[in-house]
Amino acid sequence: MKNVRQADTLSQTDCFVTLWLPTASQEKLRTRTISNCQHPEWDESFTFQIQTQVKNVLELSVCDEDTLTPNDHLLTVLYDLSKLCFRNKTHVKFPLNPEGMEELEVEFLLSENPSSPETLITNGVLVSRQVSCLEVHAESRRPRKREKNKDLLVTVTDSFENTQRIPPCPEPCYPNPSCFHYPKFFHPQLHTEAPKSHWNCGLCCCGASRNGSVCQPLDCLPDGEAVTLPVGESYELHMKSTPCPNKLDVRLGYSLCQEEVEFLQKRKVVVAKALRQVLQLEEDLQEDEVPTIALMATGGGTRSMVSLYGHLLGLQKLNLLDCSTYLTGLSGATWTMATLYSDPEWSSKSLEPVIFEARRHVVKDKLPALFPDQLCKWKEEIHQHSQGGYRTTLTDFWGKLIEYSLGDKKYECKLSEQRAALCQGQNPLPIYLTINVKDDVSNRDFREWCEFSPYEVGLQKYGAFIPTELFGSEFFMGRLMKRIPEPEMCYMLGLWSSIFSLNLLDAWNLSHTSEEFFQKWIRHRLYDIEDDPLLPEIPKCDNNPLETTVVIPASWLSNTFREIITKRPFVSEFHNYLYGMQLHTNYLQNRQFSMWKDTVLDTFPNQLTQFTKHLNLLDTAFFVNSSYAPLLRPERKIDLIIHLNYCAGSQTKPLKQTCEYCISQSIPFPSYSIQEDDKSLKECYLMENPQEPDTPIVVFFPLISDTFQKFKAPGVERSPEELELGQLNIYGDKSPYATKELTYPEAAFDKLAKLTEYNILNNKDKLLQALRLAVERKRMRSQCPS
Repeated sequence: MKNVRQADTLSQTDCFVTLWLPTASQEKLRTRTISNCQHPEWDESFTFQIQTQVKNVLELSVCDEDTLTPNDHLLTVLYDLSKLCFRNKTHVKFPLNPEGMEELEVEFLLSENPSSPETLITNGVLVSRQVSCLEVHAESRRPRKREKNKDLLVTVTDSFENTQRIPPCPEPCYPNPSCFHYPKFFHPQLHTEAPKSHWNCGLCCCGASRNGSVCQPLDCLPDGEAVTLPVGESYELHMKSTPCPNKLDVRLGYSLCQEEVEFLQKRKVVVAKALRQVLQLEEDLQEDEVPTIALMATGGGTRSMVSLYGHLLGLQKLNLLDCSTYLTGLSGATWTMATLYSDPEWSSKSLEPVIFEARRHVVKDKLPALFPDQLCKWKEEIHQHSQGGYRTTLTDFWGKLIEYSLGDKKYECKLSEQRAALCQGQNPLPIYLTINVKDDVSNRDFREWCEFSPYEVGLQKYGAFIPTELFGSEFFMGRLMKRIPEPEMCYMLGLWSSIFSLNLLDAWNLSHTSEEFFQKWIRHRLYDIEDDPLLPEIPKCDNNPLETTVVIPASWLSNTFREIITKRPFVSEFHNYLYGMQLHTNYLQNRQFSMWKDTVLDTFPNQLTQFTKHLNLLDTAFFVNSSYAPLLRPERKIDLIIHLNYCAGSQTKPLKQTCEYCISQSIPFPSYSIQEDDKSLKECYLMENPQEPDTPIVVFFPLISDTFQKFKAPGVERSPEELELGQLNIYGDKSPYATKELTYPEAAFDKLAKLTEYNILNNKDKLLQALRLAVERKRMRSQCPS
């Protein structure tokens, strides 16, 4: 390295370099430290075994070693190894600071490995590497009578389990050995040490020694053969390594799951019959003429729960409920959805009794929920939830409060049990939406759509899905490691409406249009550099390597500031089912990934979700208050979306944000065409792009009170005595419908439910017009499939 920046005030930098290649090993390697030198030379070699079918980005971090304080991280170079060519040494100069002539020189040699080829499973974005399972059993060769045999601490590097405590047994065979799952081609090693008589010492990685420490490479173990390894004088380790099955428990692919495909076939029969009746068609619709219609609800706490009940009742009275195939929601809308789908036949029954029951709970006093006996009961239930393998936060308490607010007893059903409401195609398919975020990053910089249905849970950007009953379980490389009971519905409701997950930066984003001031302080400085290779020249590659990037860490003050404003102390954390998987070398060129590639970190593969152990899931309303994302997946081929809006503030903001998002992502969506401001909005808008047949039709219902003030039903005017029943203070300062309110007065509940029902009934003609357009376009598409 040349012209190292001075990190210390009184002396030159005591420089060392760390190397991290997470696709080859979880361990960070480092050079020796060269003290007080401006032009250090290390002349050290490091070897990584890489898989060229995954995106390998080497991180070279230049650091200053300090004895009294933590080591200073000066900068990091991110270098895409796909730039290298086989069998030729490549000497690369990284210009770290052109003004100060600071350079880092590294020589690379990429050589072919003669070992057997690795079995990979991929969908073009994610890659599952070959995994082996090491069974380990400890035998005590000299059982002690006076002193109990102590457990052995055994570590397998790069394994899912990492370290386990293994009790020795007097028998050479043991029916339940400990298991370690590790990527076969990561050069894993087993470390252990014979326990001492008076204390447990740290693990040693330097090979066998007099105190019984052992370091055993695992890549040389023959598959399926038992191997015995002595540990000190008193113990033996019996090991056997076997390949894990190639079948994954994570479904990799962007297509719909088989259960949803079968549901769609059954639902088409229901929808076709309903459309013929509603539109008074002379003939039955053919299978390929049946449009896919979705109801899309936004969030807004109790306001969205009550409003959705009213909208659904209006659709039911118009016989339009059976015309829909999907129902998506977030935040408070999920409270209605979860309640409805506890009854497998809900849409075929009158919703009025259900709404009356919901009214009883909304108007009831919530104060008893905070009594000590109730809080102690919840504390015990949340503790049991934690004992089952979940991380618990205030969001779980919020879920218990929602459960109390929606009913009289514990809500023990689970999301997967809602399949009973879909088995005959008798109801629309419900999809619940959240976003996956990072705890120390603004959701403007990083967020990923995460959808939940009774069939699957999935991150649609990666094309990776798991059965709903496995959500919360532990996975590694796409394989189920530890099954954890599916969470009860109350915890899911808390997750889907996790208002406590807001951080200070999210709050700023919601109240301002720009976050440039904060980003100036909290972001690391990034800039691309032209790496300067010396001969031989690096050839141009077909796999579009990433730009070489230098990352300059923010200052101590900025890091402290970032921790304060980005920390989410109560974010919902669930085991990440993508953990351990890697990104394909061409993941950025994948069409499906590119469709949802919308964050700063998408071009930094080492920082994406597959390297984190937990998903941090957040209420979608903190980004965009809409649940459009699952409906925009091209595999679902949605023809008509009925947008039911319940957000506070601007009624058109979620729709406008969705339009802007779709334009930036090249997703087919109607152009934003509403000219009125919020004070003069109409009850219903129909939006379409006739020239673009792949663009869905959108019918937009803002939550406003317009003709409802003078009409109690379509065409039926209110008497002077009834005018007060049409007056709603939905968004005023003293509104009873504020998002924070869990309890409504009876009159407020009745007015809001009646308003949303009325707005549907009063716009019957526009809804029928949209249905006819959807049918016509579907027919034209079926006649001209090209």
